[in-house]
Amino acid sequence: MSEEEDGGSLYVLTAVLLTPAQFPSILGDDYPEACSLLGVPPAAAGYGLVLGQDEEGARWTVVVDDVSLVAMAIASWDCGMEYDLSPDERSIVVSLAGWPLMLAVATAGIPDPHDPEQGADGTGRVPLAPPSAEAWGSVQRRMGADQIAREWTDWSERVATDGGAAAAAHPGLARALAEALGYTKNPPPPGRVRSSFAGDEARALRVDGPGWSMVARTGGAAFVLLDEEPSEVLTVPPEAHGDMPELSELLAALDRIAVRPA
Repeated sequence: MSEEEDGGSLYVLTAVLLTPAQFPSILGDDYPEACSLLGVPPAAAGYGLVLGQDEEGARWTVVVDDVSLVAMAIASWDCGMEYDLSPDERSIVVSLAGWPLMLAVATAGIPDPHDPEQGADGTGRVPLAPPSAEAWGSVQRRMGADQIAREWTDWSERVATDGGAAAAAHPGLARALAEALGYTKNPPPPGRVRSSFAGDEARALRVDGPGWSMVARTGGAAFVLLDEEPSEVLTVPPEAHGDMPELSELLAALDRIAVRPA
């Protein structure tokens, strides 16, 4: 439990990082876009998002600038250890009504999770809420890419044999690959290209752009999702495709400009 900026109690349920290298992709294609959705400036050091309930059960998202504290709490929880995440009041940037992410947990002993009244956080905005899964769009496209990243082994074993033909023939896929290549020459906003350790000498890459998302691993294939192709996953094999460089060269170049977790 921690104290909110206004002195009220917050029962912490979970926390996530909001940094150029690590942020919930549900919030945007890049770090500045994610920050804009929450109404905070894209500070280079990033933020931590603490999600919890007040004593009335209302949902709150507290944005703090103590990134190390939140990272330590997340690491402890991931290891199955208890950690009392109680940010110092001076580290609170803003408290926002609602949750931007779906949570299936609640605090025992207080009313069920619900949104406070609009304007309760002083911003006048509608409380934050996770996006609807009813219709395909940019949020669902990014969520689909997240799922592929989590299930990489299964997807890599199902690389389509006609992936090369798709790369050459599909205009949306060709556009995504061309824009990804453009990133290597003119770096995009922070967070559009992210790289993380994937075992051995491989790097897991996540690349997003207007209307498309790519999930890939250096030395392997890539999977691309498009706004115009609901629930469709297009495969790009390591072989050369059209006038583009070989995928391995493209991924290596993207990895060189990617932001990485500290």
